[in-house]
Amino acid sequence: MAPGVLGFTTDVLFQDVWLRPGLAPRDRSLVTVSALVATGLTGQIRSHLTRAMDSDLTQDQASEVLTQVAFYAGWPYVFTAMPVFKEIFEARR
Repeated sequence: MAPGVLGFTTDVLFQDVWLRPGLAPRDRSLVTVSALVATGLTGQIRSHLTRAMDSDLTQDQASEVLTQVAFYAGWPYVFTAMPVFKEIFEARR
């Protein structure tokens, strides 16, 4: 459908950017999840939150992300993201 976008996603984003040594995978996921919540892009949260938790982010830490983002980005974005977080938490039990 969009080979350029797919190529940049797999070759640049998930290879060059995600594998840079400056941040651990867990921390990159944490930043990404925070940005997605703060911008209301809930469609992408599921995969990135799962990736963060696979990289040892705990449920308590993920919940703290919501609290932190609420104050800086706004409560409506957090309340919109909460059902996605809940779904991931319940699936991992």
